[in-house]
Amino acid sequence: MLPLNVWARWRPLRPNEPQGEIEREYSQGEYSPSSISIVAPPSSTRDRSWKSAASFAGIFDADDKNNTVFEKVIVPVLPHVLQGKSCNFFAYGHSGSGKSHTIIGYDYENSDEFGLSLAAARYLGEVLESKNEGDDSDKLGLGIRMYELRKNTAFDLLNGRRECFVRQGSDGQVYIRGETEMLENGKVRVRPIATKACWSFEDLRRELQVGLKLRTTGTSTVHDQSSRTHAVLELEIVTKSLLEARDAVIERQSELVPVGKYATDVYIEENYRGLIQNEEGKYVPNPDYQIDQTRIDAAEAKKAEFESCVKEAESYESQVFDSIAQRHVCIGGKLVFVDLAGSEYSDQNTGMKQTPQEKQEGRQINTDLLALKEVIRARALNKTHIPFRSSPLTMVLRQHFQASIDSHSAMILTVSPSVEQFAATMNTLKYGNLVGAAGGKK
Repeated sequence: MLPLNVWARWRPLRPNEPQGEIEREYSQGEYSPSSISIVAPPSSTRDRSWKSAASFAGIFDADDKNNTVFEKVIVPVLPHVLQGKSCNFFAYGHSGSGKSHTIIGYDYENSDEFGLSLAAARYLGEVLESKNEGDDSDKLGLGIRMYELRKNTAFDLLNGRRECFVRQGSDGQVYIRGETEMLENGKVRVRPIATKACWSFEDLRRELQVGLKLRTTGTSTVHDQSSRTHAVLELEIVTKSLLEARDAVIERQSELVPVGKYATDVYIEENYRGLIQNEEGKYVPNPDYQIDQTRIDAAEAKKAEFESCVKEAESYESQVFDSIAQRHVCIGGKLVFVDLAGSEYSDQNTGMKQTPQEKQEGRQINTDLLALKEVIRARALNKTHIPFRSSPLTMVLRQHFQASIDSHSAMILTVSPSVEQFAATMNTLKYGNLVGAAGGKK
């Protein structure tokens, strides 16, 4: 498997960074990988100059706009998305280096400054609009999901920041689901991350802004509005009928939960009553009670009936998807954008005293980022074991990795040119160098 494409993007020097810029140079060919070298500032006694391997797909200068990044990184893979494939994009770097500006953007009116996700949504929306012309039966649109991850918890940003939990099911798949909701007639519902259907670019832009207002920020060592969580934004090509079929699966699962719980309770109750503790403390058959197998079988039969309803709903969902795919091969095509939490806590020379909570956050962030690197490297080296379970982040991203081809995905390293941020910039480039060079090592 080919490695993930890794790009580096330098942000402009800010007016409040008077110490000057990092001295740097890079080789950049049109069709060959690029390398970067940076020179340690004369005042530094700890940091040394460093040069990467030829592991970067390309390098963006400080004056390159978001639109330039979009044209080079995202546009080439959009044909794959329109073939129903999945592609993943990561922004990695310390806080204040431009991750959120690259992935999300801050200007929602100027198309040249749209973040990659918004620019991709506009592009796909225009293509889907042309496909919908003359077909009002089941229009194609974009489903958007947006959530942030903190440890084992996810917060659904398009559903009032509802708290959800990352769990691995008995089928080996990872699910992100909210708290249990008690409904009428004893039904229990556990909703996944909400999908908002958008049938126009304006709809999607509005939903995105709603979600961004609920994202958590906090003060970091270099940025007073640092993202201390990983934000995941998914764009999927959907139709109304497909989303309705998925909702039906959730409803059937909701109906199954109390029935399944009752069957389990009956089994435990009957078997418990059928045992008695003897003088030695061991459990032996209770001579005064005969296990009511008929009661157990009846509860299990009811459970099987509801399980059958779930399978029927799942089968119908597959039928709907296949039917749409016969007309529109793009259905299910997905772009996944991940704005990773800032990695600056790995720098021990900040001089800023951290609270216990900040230290704990930093340790978890570093664990997540290390796990992500190892997953990418293991895939590039075609290893039989991919360590998805190393962190909640990689557990959540497992399905997206498995549905995608790494060479169609990318990581964008956002780096600061400030001399004051030399250590953080070097650490970011080293991380990307390891990710980008993975496929060349055997």
